[in-house]
Amino acid sequence: MKRAFPILSVLTAILLSYALYEALVGAPTEQTMGNVQRIFYYHVPSAWTAFLLFFVNFGASIFYLIKRRPAADIVALVSAEVGVVFLTVNLVTGPIWARPVWGIWWTWDWRLTSTLVLWLIYVSYLFLRRFSSSGQTPLLAAALAVLGALCAPFVYFSIWIFRTQHPQPVMGDGGSIDPRMLNVLLLNWLAFSCFAFLVCWSRYRLETLQRDVDHSHALESLMDPRGGVR
Repeated sequence: MKRAFPILSVLTAILLSYALYEALVGAPTEQTMGNVQRIFYYHVPSAWTAFLLFFVNFGASIFYLIKRRPAADIVALVSAEVGVVFLTVNLVTGPIWARPVWGIWWTWDWRLTSTLVLWLIYVSYLFLRRFSSSGQTPLLAAALAVLGALCAPFVYFSIWIFRTQHPQPVMGDGGSIDPRMLNVLLLNWLAFSCFAFLVCWSRYRLETLQRDVDHSHALESLMDPRGGVR
């Protein structure tokens, strides 16, 4: 597995570079918005990747609640961390795209507001994991993860349920997108997903090592200098 990581890292870097070229150069220019529309190839895949990671967080949290496996708790933690990063990218690129198109940076419509609420839920999750020293922290975090998972589908379907400033879907439900744009969109999502996987893999290894070190220190603190138990 250690040998696979550098190889996958190189392949992911190549994929990200190619996806960047396709987003900025290869994809056709949108007739109405012009080149500013190209941020679409980062705004949407970052949201999809965040949702995918939050789904992993939800599954790992449920598994931890049932089985109490530390590995599941670590998967839940790292997937939430990386998911928050990608959702932050989505929240930052949205206003950058909205300003020249809508004439405003932000509007409190259902899609934008619910996305912000989802981001705050998972930021709260990370704060809980970082600053709480209680032995019940993993259980409390898992319960909070379930709340976040319930919010995620609402974010996705909000533009179908409510009238919003946010554009309607370009895929499904009567939407349409140029096939070349769709290919570039999916290519960037694949690149983002591969990158997210590598970061989660790295964080999982680091978190596992950190917990092993903490466990060793805890055992050492129970021993006196002569090797006896205090």
